[in-house]
Amino acid sequence: MGKPVTYEELKALLANSKDLILIDVREKDEVDKGRIPRSIHIALGTVEAAFKMNPEAFQATYGIPKPALDAPELVFYCRSGKRSAEAISKVNKLGYVRVRNYAGSYIEWCSREG
Repeated sequence: MGKPVTYEELKALLANSKDLILIDVREKDEVDKGRIPRSIHIALGTVEAAFKMNPEAFQATYGIPKPALDAPELVFYCRSGKRSAEAISKVNKLGYVRVRNYAGSYIEWCSREG
């Protein structure tokens, strides 16, 4: 797992990066209450299956191209950082090499964004 993403880094990526792929691994009921802009919801329990999909199925299911194994800005988050770390472990085993965790996760995002 790469160096955790800080709040400041995530804000900069959201503002400036066309390559950012931000994955929210919380459950649907949590996401329905709010999420970080531009994030894609893939619940932790489905992460492994999602990242095993062929590119066409991934695109059809999630509305974005399937990330490359070396995607430069693939970031996961959850509520507090634990589930996103678990999701990263799962995708690392599938060959994803540059995945990072927004360790502050949604709790920090909400406290900073109001």
